[in-house]
Amino acid sequence: MAFRRVLLAGFEPFGGEQVNPSHVLLRELGGERISGHRIEPLCLPVNFTRAGALLCDAIDACRPQVVLCVGQAGGRSRLSFERVAINLIDARIADDEGLQPTDCPVVMGGPAAYFSSLPVKRMQAACHAAGVPAELSFSAGSYVCNAVFYQLMHHIRTAPAENCRAGFVHVPWLPEQAIHHVQSASMSLDLLCKGIGIAIESALLHTEDGSIIGGNEH
Repeated sequence: MAFRRVLLAGFEPFGGEQVNPSHVLLRELGGERISGHRIEPLCLPVNFTRAGALLCDAIDACRPQVVLCVGQAGGRSRLSFERVAINLIDARIADDEGLQPTDCPVVMGGPAAYFSSLPVKRMQAACHAAGVPAELSFSAGSYVCNAVFYQLMHHIRTAPAENCRAGFVHVPWLPEQAIHHVQSASMSLDLLCKGIGIAIESALLHTEDGSIIGGNEH
């Protein structure tokens, strides 16, 4: 029988930043309980080779009901619930080991794309109802975030991960990061924690989107 757990994965700082909001979220939410499920935090390196493998190993060890990966998307102003991961790596900057692959697949021979198996519209609507800015996104990029998202979905589709559902959300910079950038959109840590907590609760309460009255897509 699967344990009542949610695996929450984030990333180390990268690209010259001193912090990563997804990493900070792990510290804030790790060990908390949402709808009777313990939040198990996992910090991943910004690394094309190691990040996906570490995540897949953690899924096999943890056997969570839900896996939510969180990554930084500087310049965005809302929580961005990603709908699709593509089988493509095209890195604009190098990873933490100096690797910068371009125009290559995440998984050789894998499908062109995977869709999130989380109820992203319900998650977005729940955030809106609580006053947390949120949107649906159709591009997780082509860097490590997308690669990890794709490897995550490939793993739960091809390995015996019991009833595991998974997805990815991008989050804005924290205010202390945004002040150093021209595109200064940000979100406070309190609001980030509130939104991710609400998203996790919605993912646990609903297995699919169904029909959402008054739901908004951006």
